[in-house]
Amino acid sequence: MEVLQLKSKMAEFGPDSGGRVKGVTIIKPIVFGNVARYFGKKREEDGHTHQWTVYVKPYKNEDMSTYVKKIQFKLHESYANQNRVVTKPPYEVTETGWGEFEIIIKVFFHDPNERPVTLYHLLKLFQSETNIMLGKKMLVSEYYDEMVFQDPSAMMQQLLSSSRPLTLGGHRHETDFEEKKEKTLNTITTAKKKIRFEIAELNERLKQSKEAIQKFKSEISKLEAQEEKAET
Repeated sequence: MEVLQLKSKMAEFGPDSGGRVKGVTIIKPIVFGNVARYFGKKREEDGHTHQWTVYVKPYKNEDMSTYVKKIQFKLHESYANQNRVVTKPPYEVTETGWGEFEIIIKVFFHDPNERPVTLYHLLKLFQSETNIMLGKKMLVSEYYDEMVFQDPSAMMQQLLSSSRPLTLGGHRHETDFEEKKEKTLNTITTAKKKIRFEIAELNERLKQSKEAIQKFKSEISKLEAQEEKAET
């Protein structure tokens, strides 16, 4: 978003960004994570083994810069300029290295009254798949998440509702999240069926045990009654 446009909006809505819009919830789905590729051997000058890129992307085809001011990626302290700030798409940082570590990602918004969103991502470089280990295939470690804006300010509501397409044509991710969602739902459904079956089986065993106990009690009562008769 242009600086003049932003200043104009801030002047229009005032210091409280137009106040909170009660009862409104806007969800912006995102994808964040990293890709990495093995060099094939350790680099002589610094011992680095991989090139990697960490990123935040919109899940849908939209330009996040209409409401995102900047995204900060906090890398490991061993990197020069540990805090990397990206102010326009693509929101990503590319580096080289040899080790995995946690990257703290902070998403800041044009609305100064909207708190930043913090994400945590464990940089992934290593995987047991042969082609990835040999550097023939890129490693992908990415996740779906949602930024939820509950009762946003009037200014933020307008910014969130006015995003435009980021690219023409198809918009794809390294991971097919729809397929992943379907597989996860199938796994959950199968697990639920299994649990229901096991509960029914346990209930049946419990019923049989109760019936057996009742039968034993009845037999004991008969024996006790017979003993009493024999004594008299």
